[in-house]
Amino acid sequence: MTSTGVVTLLMGLLLVAADAGADETYEHAPIHYLSATATDPVARLQRRLDRGGLTLSRDPKNGYLSAVLRELNVPASSQSLVFSKTSFQRDRISPNNPRALYFDDDTYVGYVPGGDVIELASTDPQLGTVFYTLDQPKGAPAEKAPPAQPRLVRQTHTCLQCHGSTMTRDVPGLLIRSVYPDADGQPVLSAGTFLTTQQSPFAERWGGWYVTGRHGLQRHMGNVVVKDERATDAPTAAVTPTPTPAAGGSPSSLLDVDAGANVTDLSGKFDTSAYLAGTSDMVALMVFTHQAQTHNLMTRANYQVRVALRDEEAMNEALGRGAAGAGAGAPAAHSESTLSRIRDAGEPLVRQMLFCDEAALGKVQGAGDFDRDFEARGPHDAQGRSLRELDLKRRLFRYPCSYLIYSAQFDALPVPVKDYVYRRLWEVLSGADTGPDFSHLTAATRKAIVEILLETKAGLPDYWKKRQ
Repeated sequence: MTSTGVVTLLMGLLLVAADAGADETYEHAPIHYLSATATDPVARLQRRLDRGGLTLSRDPKNGYLSAVLRELNVPASSQSLVFSKTSFQRDRISPNNPRALYFDDDTYVGYVPGGDVIELASTDPQLGTVFYTLDQPKGAPAEKAPPAQPRLVRQTHTCLQCHGSTMTRDVPGLLIRSVYPDADGQPVLSAGTFLTTQQSPFAERWGGWYVTGRHGLQRHMGNVVVKDERATDAPTAAVTPTPTPAAGGSPSSLLDVDAGANVTDLSGKFDTSAYLAGTSDMVALMVFTHQAQTHNLMTRANYQVRVALRDEEAMNEALGRGAAGAGAGAPAAHSESTLSRIRDAGEPLVRQMLFCDEAALGKVQGAGDFDRDFEARGPHDAQGRSLRELDLKRRLFRYPCSYLIYSAQFDALPVPVKDYVYRRLWEVLSGADTGPDFSHLTAATRKAIVEILLETKAGLPDYWKKRQ
């Protein structure tokens, strides 16, 4: 092809991209987020319901909640309670009626007492986070009437208004916000907000959430509302998509953080009998934070590399050559542009999985059974070690390598970026990369993580298995 032809091709690709820009990239090929068939745990549950032989029992107190958690194997001990009005069921949420969130490795379930629906978000290996609702009928189930067949209805644009933005890495994803709530749970946006990640300082976490557990002299923003109601009269400031100091000053200047510290009993704050547990476990909240961000980065890596490979294929076709490594006339490897896009997608995921820049943590202790339930899921090596083993003294996990390496979403990453992540993990854990970004990993910790993975993770590259 002549240079003029190449320029014409590139201009054409840019025009296509500009035309598609009216919608989100993931709505089009090769992702097709809106139309692709989902295979996440919630989608699989609905298919079981469609086949018959399974019905969800309805409890007069919490509707389908208990049945949904049971069928999805989501533990009630993961309960986390948020009372800020930061959900589409905001009119029903308040400090007296918080929204409960439950989760396992793949699925998140939201429940508001008296709410019209149960909200669900589930991780699909190829699509990332997929959203659903389940209608909650009112009143006690009729004793003689045949049970109505509930439907888990997939949601798209309604949820993506918040869950498909810069705060979720521009992919359908999850976000955890920390706000300054007033007495009704309304965020005082003029004071600023925080997007909570595992890098967030302890002091900036959980505004608008209930938090149960012990954490000594450390302070967070949970369990309390703004001191001065007049703050709600201030002009509204822009919501910050990344953790930054609040516009109104430090959290302690607006919240009585001492009053919200080391709370283990929520019974004086609202009617806890309306919920499956009386806790909003601090350790569950920290695990939730790591997991949500990791899911988002996996989705981002999946999307970016699939788009990069599509673009490279189109370029190779226009230049009359095959795919990288695919026979005579084909380039031996991916182009530098494609490799750069793979690195851009993979390196943030590597850093997230190895807990780079994890916020400093003093000793904490949850209030409930979450620790036990979470660690028991394993897998464990012959010495009983697991990537789920909690530390809770200096950091969240004893062995800082994400347990989501076992997830179907990780296994479904496009081969080039999964190979990149494996290679980078190996470079760090084998000691070939001892740069400052990974200084939190001692030689003993790196060795232990490798040993655990060699025993418990299928599909590791052969070069991992040749370790001395």
